[in-house]
Amino acid sequence: MNSFMNDASKRTGKLKLSIWFQMLRDSIKYNISILEYFQFRFYKGLTPAEKGKWAGTGYMYEYQKLMNPVRQRHILDDKRLFYKAYQTHFKHHVVSLSELERDINLAALVLQEETIVLKQSKGKCGLGTAFFKSHEFTSESLVSFMKKNDYDLVEPYIQQHPDLQRLSPSGVNTVRIITQLDVQDQVVILGCRQRISVDSPVDNLAAGNLAAPIDEETGKINGPGVYSDITKSPQSIHPVTDVPIVGFQVPFWEECLDLAIKAALLHKENRSIGWDIVVTETGPGLLEGNHDWCKLVWQLPVGEGLKPILDRFLGTRD
Repeated sequence: MNSFMNDASKRTGKLKLSIWFQMLRDSIKYNISILEYFQFRFYKGLTPAEKGKWAGTGYMYEYQKLMNPVRQRHILDDKRLFYKAYQTHFKHHVVSLSELERDINLAALVLQEETIVLKQSKGKCGLGTAFFKSHEFTSESLVSFMKKNDYDLVEPYIQQHPDLQRLSPSGVNTVRIITQLDVQDQVVILGCRQRISVDSPVDNLAAGNLAAPIDEETGKINGPGVYSDITKSPQSIHPVTDVPIVGFQVPFWEECLDLAIKAALLHKENRSIGWDIVVTETGPGLLEGNHDWCKLVWQLPVGEGLKPILDRFLGTRD
């Protein structure tokens, strides 16, 4: 926050005390967090009408709780349950600690891969995820290590499509497609974003990476990648690999959209979901489904508040 405050004061010439008062006022009036005041660029003198279009933390909490009821969202909250519920749409296998303990032979199968990924089933934003070379473990030591370090899932490291590998090889770069079911249970695409790792093993925006808008019709990135850190400039070219971001064609785009639509219809009790899709050389597969999909990944890449899009779905609820 101090970094954002200093940057905002420098850019606008406003005193920090003045920004403080405006920040506190707007966070209450527009139901946003303190950091979102800066990330939504409210300090630049947006009009009340412009500010009112941004969906902040408070609004999204209520919206997503209504669309994805607490009693139903558990299959999205727990990666073990998610894999069981959506397994037909995965390109890779996920093995739980309890399954390893019941059948130690499963560990040997997992360790055939060069690199494995250990996860916490309820980890968020890339937290609780670690990467290891398989030769570091035996079947027994893998189970012991997972138990000792609170990992309850293991899966192979996914080899992404060569085009995405050239864009950024440090991590698997997933496509985020956000779906919404309308009152007729038709799937509406709320937004498509390419998440891009920047010298990081994960691609989460919250971990310092980029997110860029994807044109739904063509599957091409049609805007620069942006950070959630307001002190960093948007990037039209990847800052490490020098591969152009704007104009990048997401591989298997039609298949990505089809996958998101099919997944959205599988468990209709959860109506608004942000799907993380990994694209491999043979096509796309699910990685995660998020009931609390990120409003920053959705809005920051297009540089405008999108709350009016969600408002129309609230009118269809009892």
